[in-house]
Amino acid sequence: MRIGIDVRYLSHALMGGVHTYLSLLVPALIERARGAEIFLYADSKARFEIETASLPPHVSVRILPYVNALSAFKLDFTLRNAMAADGIDVAHFPANFGFAPPGARSVITLHDAINIMPLWEILWGHEKTPRTMALMTYLHFVSTLSVRRADVLITVSEYSRREIIRRTRLPEDRVIAVKYGPAPIFRRFEDRTQLEEVRTRLGVQRPFLLADAIKNPDVIARAWQRLPETMQASHQMLFFSRLVDPPAPVQAMVAAGHAQVLIRPSRSDLVALFNLAEGFLFPSLYEGLGLPPIEAMKCGAPVIASDRGSIPEVVGDAGIIIDAQDDAALAAHITRLLQDRAFHQELQQRGLARAEEFSWPKPADRILDAYWYALSLPPKGRAAPVEVSS
Repeated sequence: MRIGIDVRYLSHALMGGVHTYLSLLVPALIERARGAEIFLYADSKARFEIETASLPPHVSVRILPYVNALSAFKLDFTLRNAMAADGIDVAHFPANFGFAPPGARSVITLHDAINIMPLWEILWGHEKTPRTMALMTYLHFVSTLSVRRADVLITVSEYSRREIIRRTRLPEDRVIAVKYGPAPIFRRFEDRTQLEEVRTRLGVQRPFLLADAIKNPDVIARAWQRLPETMQASHQMLFFSRLVDPPAPVQAMVAAGHAQVLIRPSRSDLVALFNLAEGFLFPSLYEGLGLPPIEAMKCGAPVIASDRGSIPEVVGDAGIIIDAQDDAALAAHITRLLQDRAFHQELQQRGLARAEEFSWPKPADRILDAYWYALSLPPKGRAAPVEVSS
């Protein structure tokens, strides 16, 4: 089997869910697919994150030209030409869309149903700048077209699988859920010396609860106001943010002395923070998988998370599940978590056990099975390679 994988997220210097997925998937597939030939298609926008000199003989890397922002859109449609030249059997597009060459089977990882929703639903509630609207419209178009042409869709949770089937009416056997967990770096540290060094370097003075600054921080801010004044004084919120300017509720908490924000902390620092945190708050409004709660549980941080999307499926009974907008319930659970040490330790142990269910390389084996399944299906028609002028 000759496998082609679009890995451009590993050559764009980007962060986020798709990048994490690829950074974990590719090494695991290389290790587990020794009997296959693997072709990785990156571009020259930024340095390719995988050290090519250390790759085994069954793996080849193709660095495609990136000149300007239009190059990304061009490659969305012409990447299949490079795949055709390599004679691949299965084309895997892990970032929600992509187009396989003639004769190859198409496997798309559709992380959730957002891009294939009706366009008005996608645009509703989001920032309405011309750039945002244009990008969302484009992603909706290419994702919808890709899904129609795909042989197999992989998604990251049973919740997303059900949503995708409901919205696309695809046969159930063509949509496969493959849950996955975080990188091995996310783990529990028993030696606290190194952790305390990170706390000191980052200037974290008080015991803290950790949260992602862009995941519904408004309910966290409202819940914090409900906590006893003594608890507000003895503890703080610590937000990590991929945005240089975090949302207004986070900035208001910082200004009031209730919170601290770390902008794009390193992954090793984030692991230390999960280990140090009294708990992890994740009141997200929508998730296709919800990797951060698994990362937190792997590091021993008790989790309080919302009841939206796939989160209850991921957390199970290893954490506390609340309505995403219920600040009173959130405040009550925070109070118990900080005051009841036996309850805190019980959630820690449950979370550590739960997180092991998502460990690699199990997901890579299931994705390889999906490739073989795609090859067993009757072939679909494919568009011919295209020429796009620069």
